[in-house]
Amino acid sequence: MTEIVAVIPARGGSKGVSRKNVRRVGGVPLVARAIVAARATASVDRVIVSTDDPEIAAVAEEWGAQVIHRPAELAGDDASSESALLHAMDVMEDAGMNADIIVFLQATSPFIDSRDIDVAVELIRANEHDCVFSAVETYGFLWAAEEGAASGINHDPTARLRRQDRDPQYLETGAFYVMDAEGLRAAGHRFFGRVGMVEVAERSAIEIDTEEQLALAQAIAPLIRHEADPMDVRAVVTDFDGVHTDDTVMTDAAGRESVRVSRSDGMGIALLRRAGIPVLILSSETNQVVSARARKLQVDVRQGVDDKASVLREWADEQGVSLAHVAYIGNDINDLGCLDVVGYPVAVPEAHPLVLAASRVIVSRTGGHGAVRELADRVLRDRRSTYRVPASVSLSTPFERQNP
Repeated sequence: MTEIVAVIPARGGSKGVSRKNVRRVGGVPLVARAIVAARATASVDRVIVSTDDPEIAAVAEEWGAQVIHRPAELAGDDASSESALLHAMDVMEDAGMNADIIVFLQATSPFIDSRDIDVAVELIRANEHDCVFSAVETYGFLWAAEEGAASGINHDPTARLRRQDRDPQYLETGAFYVMDAEGLRAAGHRFFGRVGMVEVAERSAIEIDTEEQLALAQAIAPLIRHEADPMDVRAVVTDFDGVHTDDTVMTDAAGRESVRVSRSDGMGIALLRRAGIPVLILSSETNQVVSARARKLQVDVRQGVDDKASVLREWADEQGVSLAHVAYIGNDINDLGCLDVVGYPVAVPEAHPLVLAASRVIVSRTGGHGAVRELADRVLRDRRSTYRVPASVSLSTPFERQNP
């Protein structure tokens, strides 16, 4: 049986951005974003990550990819992406797999649109091209600097034409390359035979090779969210102030504090508990109001916590839940540590900008006005529709979208 196989080379070393492939954009590791893009296509049968790094391998398997362990000689700074692709193809063939089309995805492109991959695959299937790459339209003026002097490359500086009088050129984005497998093996390179391209949206063309580009991607991630991304959540942890409340407090003459909470949030917590999903309220401060609310909701509470992420890890271990299946909802910078370790970092819409940038999901309701209920409803809805693969998969088993 022939298959369309997505291969994501993701080595552990990186010069420009340390540990680049597991750094997060929109709350999701870069290598995981590439896996999600491949699995969301209508065309890809199997997703493989080629890596030399145990952490990357663990993330890849958690997100539903199969892992090929790349030898060190193919994972150095001088190793080509093609060498990783050809090695993956050799391993697949040894396992009895017959790849007809190879979809080469780069984790350094965090905003790949799955529909663009399907368009490229169809061009190969229809025998219109042998290889297809992603590109973005550009009218930019390119210059070369030689011996201190600048010279125009794609234009005559003395006769500059208006945009509407020029033909567009196309910039290779590096996001994906779709190739006939036999042609790739014969050529040993991603460009061969009849080369075609798929024009993609400019917003998807960001490629991360520097810390500045990573920061830019993190900043715009809240604007480029895939809300259909299902949440496979098995435990929910919430901050209190600014999440269960609107982040204000009322103090009487005796110094007694009171806050306003939402009954709707209370019902959301009750629904999670009935579904067997454990809930924890995790707060940096110690306050009788928090204790009273936790008792009312019949959920665990931890207060007066300086290192919230460590306490979250301990609680998740006690519950027997992997952090990859924990949702944490917060609003301020003391939540960043927790947001960085869970699979589903969530923010309220009025959260600090750094929290918004670190979050995979941003709810629409504000803190104290149904934010927790909205998260609970989505967790329970997606629990019925999330696709998953078993934690251990072999190279003989392609991924399947399953209804749990």
